[in-house]
Amino acid sequence: MHILTAGESHGSQLTAIIDGFPKGLKIDIADINEQLAQRQQGFGRGQRMAIERDCVQFTSGIRDSITLGTPITMIIKNRDYQHWQEVMHPLDAPQKASKQVTKPRPGHADLVGGQKLQTYDLREILERSSARQTAILVAIGALCKQLLRLLDIESLSFVKSILNVQTTIPVIDQYNWKNYQQQLQCDEFKTFNQQEAMKKAIVQAKQSGYSLGGVVTTYIKGVPPGIGHFIQNFKKLDAQMAQAVIGINAFKGVEFGDGFELTRHSGNEVMDEIMYQSSSFKRKTNHLGGFEGGMTNGEFLIISGAMKPIPTQYKPLQSVDVKTKEPFLASVERSDVCAVRAASLIMENVLMTTLTQAILEQFDNIHCVRLKQQWENYKDELRKY
Repeated sequence: MHILTAGESHGSQLTAIIDGFPKGLKIDIADINEQLAQRQQGFGRGQRMAIERDCVQFTSGIRDSITLGTPITMIIKNRDYQHWQEVMHPLDAPQKASKQVTKPRPGHADLVGGQKLQTYDLREILERSSARQTAILVAIGALCKQLLRLLDIESLSFVKSILNVQTTIPVIDQYNWKNYQQQLQCDEFKTFNQQEAMKKAIVQAKQSGYSLGGVVTTYIKGVPPGIGHFIQNFKKLDAQMAQAVIGINAFKGVEFGDGFELTRHSGNEVMDEIMYQSSSFKRKTNHLGGFEGGMTNGEFLIISGAMKPIPTQYKPLQSVDVKTKEPFLASVERSDVCAVRAASLIMENVLMTTLTQAILEQFDNIHCVRLKQQWENYKDELRKY
């Protein structure tokens, strides 16, 4: 399955083309739109969230709500485009110069992108590098989740920390999975506890004109052993997922299971011992986050990502005008104070997209019926091992 996205932050729409998605899946567009709405929620979001009401439209690859096995085109209209047409119109933008950006914002792609493409109008960089593109990534992941649900694979995500406020993570297993899914979806911070402390930190940051980042975690259940490969580095599923996470705007770190904490213990403390129970192999613990040798091992997949504070500060940082080379305070586009709640969903959906790609590469991906049959045959092989 190959995916290509396009679109600018203040352009007319965001677009995705998905090639290689199986035929025969009945899609639920309301579910996709609900996840798009979830992406816009959370304490600390900015003004753009009040403008946009993201809804996905399908323009190819689906008929009567059923996938055709042909390339799927998804679009999300940018409502704010009505105010930016004279600046961003592809063919006629008479007000282009009025919104030119020459002062790069520290932490953004502005300056480096301008250097790379040899342009002094940094709007040509920031429009595409904007986190606005994560909306279409959520829509793609929401579609992939519906396919994975056919294989009994589910996910949940939550905020692990904001600034120095750390949540206490309860034991998550198959028995309380649904309850936690519902609880996290309804929570303003999408976390288990410490909501008041997180709110206080965000309020203080807003008053000071700064932004905050945090750590988010995704759990995925229902993935059998052996998805991914050990033969080539680029075929390792955890490597593919790490790349996918770091590819999300503002993400600067990723870990699996206990991650960096593993380095503070000896090997006998953190290796997941193997058991054989109820005709299957299991692990006593899951310190490694469900991966061994680049492949899934049958335990929950546990992936965490570190989101840096959003680069745009309402108390601007120093920068230098790319034309005059004079020092200035960096320009401010509309921005969030804290978007860690949204980042948890974005990472979850990107990971589910990556998992879908790995599964479709390993199994027949022409039709959902064949995929399901091969999936069940593979799990039967594992039970007989």
